Amino acid sequence: MNQGSTFFLKIAVILMGIPVLALCIFLVPELGNYAAELYPDIAYMKYLIFIVLYAAAVPFYIALYQAFKLLSYIDKNKAFSIISVRALKNIKYCAITISILYVVGMPLLYLLAEKDDAPGIILIGLVIIFASMVIAVFAAVLQKLLKEAIDIKSENDLTV
Repeated sequence: MNQGSTFFLKIAVILMGIPVLALCIFLVPELGNYAAELYPDIAYMKYLIFIVLYAAAVPFYIALYQAFKLLSYIDKNKAFSIISVRALKNIKYCAITISILYVVGMPLLYLLAEKDDAPGIILIGLVIIFASMVIAVFAAVLQKLLKEAIDIKSENDLTV
C-alpha cells in the first residue's frame, strides 16, 4: 500500500496524543486542586481524581501505540495477519478500560458538577464513556472481520 495514505493517519495519531498530554500536565492537577477546594472535608477526593484521570490516560496511550503499530503493519503489507488482529484486540480492551474507569469516576464528576452547578462536566464524562465504547465495538467488529478474512485466506492457500 502507498505509504502516503498511512502517513497522514500516523500524523493524526500523534496529534491526538498531544492534547491529552497537555491536559494531563496542566488541567488534571488544577481539577484536583479545585475539587479539594470545593470539598475540604473530603480532601482525598483530589487523589481519587488524579488516580482515575491518569489511569485513563495510560490505556489511551497504549491504544494510540497499537493504532500506530497497525498502520505500520498496513505499510508493510501485513494488514491481514494475526498481529493485526492482536493490535485490534488490544485497542478494544483499552477502550473498554477507559469506559470502566470513567464509569467508576462518574460520582466524582457528579460531585464537582453539583457543587459548581455545571452539568457540562457530567456531559463530558458521558461523551468520553460513549465514545470509548463505540471505539471498542468498532475494534471488535474489525477484529472479527479480519480474523474471518485470515481464516478464509488460509483455507484458500490450503486448497491450491
